[in-house]
Amino acid sequence: MRVAVLKRRWLFLVILGCVVISLAGIILFAPVHTYLIGLPYKDSFTAGTADEWRALGGTWELVDGAMRNDSDERGAKLITGSSRWRDYSLEADIMLLGHDGDAGLIARSSDEEGGVDSYSGYYAGLRNHDNTLVLGRADHGWLEARVEPIPGGVRPFHWYHLKLIVVGCDIATSAVDPSIGTNISATMNEENCVQTGRIGLRSYSSGGVWRNVRALPATRADLQSFQSQAGISYPAQTGLPGNPPLLRSDDSATETESQPSANYLSAPIAQPIGSLRLVSSANPGIVTVQGVVVLTSPALYVQDSTGGAAVLRPHAPPLKVGDEIEVTGQPEPRDFSSVLHDAQVRLLWTRTPIPPLSVTASQAATGAFDATFIELDGYLASKESGPGNTMVLDLQKGEQSFQAVMNRGRGDVLFRKLKQNSLLRLRGICVVDSEYTHNLSPFVLLLRSADDVDVLAGPPWWSTGHLVAITVGTLILVLAAQVFYSRAEQWRLRAVLEERERLAHEMHDTIAQSFAGIGFQLQAIRNDLQDKNAAVHRQLDLACDLVRHSHEEARRSIATLRPESLESIGLLPALDLCARKMVDGGSVQVVISSSGNSRAMPVRTSDALFKIGQEAIANAVRHASPTSLNIHLQYEKSQVHLVVEDNGVGFTAGGDSLGFGLQGMRKRADSISAVIGIESTPAHGTRVEVSAPLPPQLTFTGWPRCIWQYLQERRSNAQKWERSHPYSYRG
Repeated sequence: MRVAVLKRRWLFLVILGCVVISLAGIILFAPVHTYLIGLPYKDSFTAGTADEWRALGGTWELVDGAMRNDSDERGAKLITGSSRWRDYSLEADIMLLGHDGDAGLIARSSDEEGGVDSYSGYYAGLRNHDNTLVLGRADHGWLEARVEPIPGGVRPFHWYHLKLIVVGCDIATSAVDPSIGTNISATMNEENCVQTGRIGLRSYSSGGVWRNVRALPATRADLQSFQSQAGISYPAQTGLPGNPPLLRSDDSATETESQPSANYLSAPIAQPIGSLRLVSSANPGIVTVQGVVVLTSPALYVQDSTGGAAVLRPHAPPLKVGDEIEVTGQPEPRDFSSVLHDAQVRLLWTRTPIPPLSVTASQAATGAFDATFIELDGYLASKESGPGNTMVLDLQKGEQSFQAVMNRGRGDVLFRKLKQNSLLRLRGICVVDSEYTHNLSPFVLLLRSADDVDVLAGPPWWSTGHLVAITVGTLILVLAAQVFYSRAEQWRLRAVLEERERLAHEMHDTIAQSFAGIGFQLQAIRNDLQDKNAAVHRQLDLACDLVRHSHEEARRSIATLRPESLESIGLLPALDLCARKMVDGGSVQVVISSSGNSRAMPVRTSDALFKIGQEAIANAVRHASPTSLNIHLQYEKSQVHLVVEDNGVGFTAGGDSLGFGLQGMRKRADSISAVIGIESTPAHGTRVEVSAPLPPQLTFTGWPRCIWQYLQERRSNAQKWERSHPYSYRG
């Protein structure tokens, strides 16, 4: 029964541990936004935060309260929301940053990966390649469902309002051009449609800008109302109800400036950017260069095959990374690159962003790659908030140190997650200008977005913090194992004690009562005998004495199975009580004493010491005829000493030393790895001393010694068993 109880308790502990570990795993590793974001949803771009969004490609950054992707990458996506979202509407203001691409919204997205159409869901967007509103399904491939032409075309650098609604297997979308008040819509229906998924922003072969992103729960009535309003015109330049005006005052100028010049071939012949360093600083003149935009903020950087240059205070249309431009301005040669002042910028055409140059930190420190888009690796030494809305990473590669600067917004999440000594791969514009380096590092990388940082490897596990954590964790596990082991031992010993008490009660109810009954019957027979045969009476008296003696021995044996006083009052008071019962009515004086700091000892040890002391007291009372009996208990750090000493007649060594009682005392001492000594001389009394080891107190510094002593004890017990069973089978 007790074994079953122990098994149930251990099973409960195991199940509880599994539940705790599972809950910890869910809390630590599950995507937080999956559980925290709910409908309705509205972006926090104007507050400068976008922690809940996850990018797959592109260069997504917050600029002027809107999400901007400056990359012409094909199929760049930005995802948020919950995979459990079912029926909802999604809308946003959208601006395209190129002439030959599209940008729009994703609904019911799942299984997202980097790459073109590498997701499962629905997409609605504005495409200026053929000036249409497009609606379709992506399932790691594109299935175009509806294409609706937009009057006046889809103009880049112009705000549109796009709405996408999904209810059941019905999908509908509309595009509003507030400047002319048109509303173009498209619908589709799928038999086996995607039922749930996240929301997202997407661009293809063109950059884009998104603002006022909202998602609201939708019903069938909302879908019908949306479809009934399809084709309704809105008053020009008023915006949608509840939205801020979508058209900026400078939109028309932006559109005019963004168009390629019809006669740009007649402009001055462009020279390589690398040749600007050869321009005379005394008479720089005006120069023209052509190159690709590699950075738009905090300054405009342009690059060609010969190098890069910064363009300060440019007169330029809205630009994005990857645009081919022509810059005409006044050059200023510097140590490693040049700067163009008061430059006129013309957009020639859009193209795919150029790849970075892979260099080492030592090569970048030479200044040969100043104002150039590069890629390099480094270990994160520290991180801190920079001036304005920036964050600064201090990095180290070999003997070379440098810094990287990125904007807040989407970079906040990455900034918090980056750990010291992680190996990072960074892509950015290398600058050696003291305006950025402050003469504290040889160069600084200006990162375009948080997506330009890749974590190649986390910090090494042998770091100081991890070693301390592993050590502390190991100590906690060892202590927990020790606690569980001690608790299991207590349960086992409690089961043994309960079984012994049960046997004691059964013996008391059977053997002891039987002896009492036999004695009573013998006494009755003696009293009923009519004759006065002295021999019969003498035999009956002997039988009664024998029964009485056996009864006392049985009661003593029952008491030694598990004396209740030992558990309730302690070892020394229990021995005192035992001794006083034995000498009750006699002239023997019992003296008890103790020394040292009293501490708890294992039940097995206290039982063995009690029985050894009980046997020593009984031997002294029966055989030594003492007048004084001293019992002393001494506690030490790792041992306990029990001394039972009398002033009786003593005995000669070798005489009774082989008796059954003394042999039993030695065996009990061996069972707890104790040392027993018996000293006696005739007429000078007897001294019995037992020294038993105590388990060390469990501390952070003492647990190895505890484990070592435990293993030594187990090994010693095993060797004793092998010596006592020389012919036992060994598998």
